[in-house]
This record gives sequence, structure tokens and C-alpha cells, in this order.
Amino acid sequence: MNSELPRWATNIALPLFNLLSAMLVAAGVIYLLGESPLEALGILLKSSLGNIEGFGYTLFYATTFIFTGLSVSIAMQAGLFNIGSDGQMYLGGLGLTLVMLQFDASLPAWILIPLALSAAALFGAAWAFLPGYLQAKRGSHVVVTTIMFNFIAASLMNFIIITYMIPAGEQNPASRVFAEAGWLPRLNSWIPGFGDTPLNLTFIVALLCLVAYGVLVWRTRWGYALRAAGKSSHAALYAGISISTVIIVTMLVSGAFAGVAAMNMLAGSMHYLSLNFTSGAGFIGIAVALMGRQHPIGIFMSALLFGILIQGGSDLSLEKSNIPPETFVFIQGLIILFCGAMENMYAPALSRVLNLSRTLKAKGASHV
Repeated sequence: MNSELPRWATNIALPLFNLLSAMLVAAGVIYLLGESPLEALGILLKSSLGNIEGFGYTLFYATTFIFTGLSVSIAMQAGLFNIGSDGQMYLGGLGLTLVMLQFDASLPAWILIPLALSAAALFGAAWAFLPGYLQAKRGSHVVVTTIMFNFIAASLMNFIIITYMIPAGEQNPASRVFAEAGWLPRLNSWIPGFGDTPLNLTFIVALLCLVAYGVLVWRTRWGYALRAAGKSSHAALYAGISISTVIIVTMLVSGAFAGVAAMNMLAGSMHYLSLNFTSGAGFIGIAVALMGRQHPIGIFMSALLFGILIQGGSDLSLEKSNIPPETFVFIQGLIILFCGAMENMYAPALSRVLNLSRTLKAKGASHV
């Protein structure tokens, strides 16, 4: 049914209907909690978009979600469902931190930061390689392997941080703070209106990656092979495309995007490696990719939406004690539900409306 709809209906109308459905259910929950949904929405929007400092925090959160959304999206283009972006981001953080701890006292920022960025991408790609290889060569489903690799990454990082990275005399399960040479420049140094927000240079890198993703997928020969394999692996194989190569390379690129997401949190804000620094950003990337229809503009807008929910939801929970922070985890789950498992719920009705409209237009034209 979805294939019968025009592109604007598939890429714009259906995601909007699904989002509105999720928001209506969320409004009902907020009402049951004893608060006004409209008042709650006003506070959420004012906190996240109504002032420049709040908007800076919104963009900061959205930056991480852009990378994890790209990670999931490029895999989807090849017909793969990489739900291991959280673990790949975790390992990307390890690669970044190893470079920082080794070289932050000896290298200048203009060498150190690109080196750390490369390490983050390399470690993220390496963690995605084995699931991709197992899918391509052994038929092991990438969903199962990437789920397991998330748990393995969490356990591995727990062991490495606690055993090797905690400074002597410290109890906090975290590495030492990076030297200032490893701190990414914050955008408030260029745009003072952002105030004291952690929005940093990674946001610009994320925008460049969105452009690179669009060019790679829709303007290159490899992108054509990627999409062909995703649409029909049998037809792609008949056309001479190596499906196993597409799967492995796609997972490497997907893991690299997820790994680079660690730059925003570690080099741009926290300046040290800690347990669970990803805070589930890899799983939010799934919702970003689904809602954004794997398109660069859609990914940006979806990431911005989740940035609004994180920033606005935090302030809303402070102002309205009846609305716990967990409410916004529930809302994120609703968006995933409606934009993922139930993404085509409105497609039959929308198709009937469009067919009726075409019929009425045709009758009107025949009477003229």
C-alpha cells in the first residue's frame, strides 16, 4: 500500500500523522498525571526553543542524535537494521579517550582533535565489522549480533574503565580529565548569544556529515549499489553487485558514524570517559532514522525533535513535579512505536483519500 502513495505522502504526511498520534497519547498520559497537556507543551517549547540558551542545549543533544541517526539510516539503506549504534558509540568513546590520554599533553589541538576523531570513527567501525562480516559470510542476522554486541560493549567498557582508567585515589568510575588541548571549541566563543551551553564544533561536523551522507547515498556509484542491495538483493546480485561487500562496508560506515557521536559528549562537554556516557543515544538514533525516512533533512528534523524532548522535558519535570523524567522516555518509546512498528497505520486511509480526490478531479474535468 505504501508504494502506491506519492513521495510527499510517504516522506512527510505519514511521519507527521505518526508523530501526532504519539503526541496525542502522550498528552493523555500527562492529563492522567493531573497536568494540563497544553501548559506542559508550552513549558517544553519555551525551554527548548523559546530562548537562545535553551536552543543551544537543544542543538547540543540533537548533534549526538544526528550521528546515531546517520548510523542507523545508512544501514537501513542497505536493508540492514543496525541496532548496535549504542555499543559502537561506546567503543568510539574508548578510541577517542585512548588518544587523549596518550597525547593530550604533547600534541597541539589542531593535531590532537582530528586524531581523536579518527580514532573514534575507527573504533566504532571496528565494533560494527564483526556483525557485518557474520551477516555477509555466515548469514547471522545483524539484529541479533548487534544486540549482543551492545551488551558486550557495556561489559567490556565497565572492565576497562574500572581496571585501568580510574586515577589513583579516585572512586568515580571515570578516566582523568583531558587536557584543554583536547577540548573542542564551543560555539558560544563565536556566537555569544548561546551563553554557557556545551554546543560545540561537533555540531558543524554533524551538518557536514549529513551533506556527505546525502552525496554518498544518492550521488555515487557505491550509493547506488547500497540502495540496490537494500531494495532487492537478488536483483543487485544479478546486476553484478557483491552483496557481501556492500554489507561489510555499510556496517563499517555505520559504526564509524556512531563512533564519531562520542566526540560531542566526551571532547565537547564532559572531557573525560565515564560509564554509560551514551545514555541510550544509539537507541534514539533508531527513532531518528525511522521518523526521518533516512533522508538528511528528515534526520536533522527528527534529531532536533528529540533534542527538544530532552531539553524541554528536563525543565518541565523541574517545574511540574507530577511529571517524572521517565515520562519522556515513554514518549520516545511512543514515537518509535508509531514511526516504526506502526509506520504504515495511516497509509490505507491516506491512499483512499488520495484516490477519491483523483476520481473527483477526473469527473470534474470530464464535465468541463
